[in-house]
Amino acid sequence: MEGKEEDVKLGANKYSERQPLGTSAQTREKDYTEPGPAPLFEPGEFKSWSFWRAGIAEFMATFLFLYITILTVMGVKRSNDTCSTVGIQGIAWAFGGMIFALVYCTAGISGGHINPAVTFGLFLARKLSLPRAVFYMICQCLGAICGAGVVKGFEGHHNYEMLGGGANSVAHGYTKGDGLGAEIVGTFVLVYTVFSATDAKRSARDSHVPLLAPLPIGFAVFLVHLATIPITGTGINPARSLGAAIIFNKDHAWDDQWVFWVGPFIGAGLAAIYHQMIIRAIPFKRS
Repeated sequence: MEGKEEDVKLGANKYSERQPLGTSAQTREKDYTEPGPAPLFEPGEFKSWSFWRAGIAEFMATFLFLYITILTVMGVKRSNDTCSTVGIQGIAWAFGGMIFALVYCTAGISGGHINPAVTFGLFLARKLSLPRAVFYMICQCLGAICGAGVVKGFEGHHNYEMLGGGANSVAHGYTKGDGLGAEIVGTFVLVYTVFSATDAKRSARDSHVPLLAPLPIGFAVFLVHLATIPITGTGINPARSLGAAIIFNKDHAWDDQWVFWVGPFIGAGLAAIYHQMIIRAIPFKRS
């Protein structure tokens, strides 16, 4: 008996054998306070090293994201036989896998947005201030341009242009409206997953479930790419589309560029509204 009591003191039986599942898990009392909205403008941020460090993290993450993913796309296009390459599934895994890895690496520094649409959605939900949101978007776009530029340097001017530079455009057989719709829905899936995976209340309620937030986010990116690569090449990330378009710099990439900004921003906005107003009903809660 003494040994057993000692085990209890040491925490050997800290967790019960049965964990509540389903709706019963939702009834568990948790110490939880709804986080307040971020200030719209906070001048003190500019004096904080964490502000600038977060922007640098977003720059580097988007740089690495473009570097790996565009090289993967061009590797598939280089081969005449897609069976000898990773194919569309491999491209989708490259995008989803890089998001998983980079969100995991940068979430604790900047939140791991790596996408102006994600930043826009979180800003609408008052998860970050306006200066920080704008700063993130600028850093993301600059990182994307540099990432695509390095790929062009490796491939050479001729090969880079011949292989399309990884630039997004609406595929033949689809209208710009089709492309816009695909970008809206695809970004909605991504940003809604971001909100759900990082929801503080969910983390408190389901603390017994060992869920790594970057995993569902990366998996959402993978699935969206599988669905929409044949339509638009899959943007759902304005920085990714802009970086490739600037370095490739051909008319057909610029003709459709608006689709890859308007679509993701609409999709992100709808996801923010849906999660905050419908799923969480935050505006309707009494203070």
